[in-house]
Amino acid sequence: MSMETDEPPPLDNLILGEIQVLLAEKRTSLSSLRTGIAIFALPLSVLSVLIATSHYYSFEKVMPLLLPLLLLNLGLVVLGTWLIYRSIKRFRHYEHRIRELTQKYRSLADFVD
Repeated sequence: MSMETDEPPPLDNLILGEIQVLLAEKRTSLSSLRTGIAIFALPLSVLSVLIATSHYYSFEKVMPLLLPLLLLNLGLVVLGTWLIYRSIKRFRHYEHRIRELTQKYRSLADFVD
């Protein structure tokens, strides 16, 4: 039993579908935020271990190893910061778009909130 017609789907279904896509994008930006926080926290934990164990080594002897590690940590901090900034920006954009749609179509506001 097929219900194929040439009529376009009702407007409510299209808007609800758009809101579902926006919610999926919001989840994706939240996972990107979680990844950015994890990448940002990694250099902090490595540096805290280095500081805690600093009395076991001399800085002059380990400087050739320490300098590349610090540069890598700096890169990870920059990457984590960029991911956090980008995901917060995108999250706010999706939230604003969902708010616009629910204000324009009040009948769908109950399903979104």
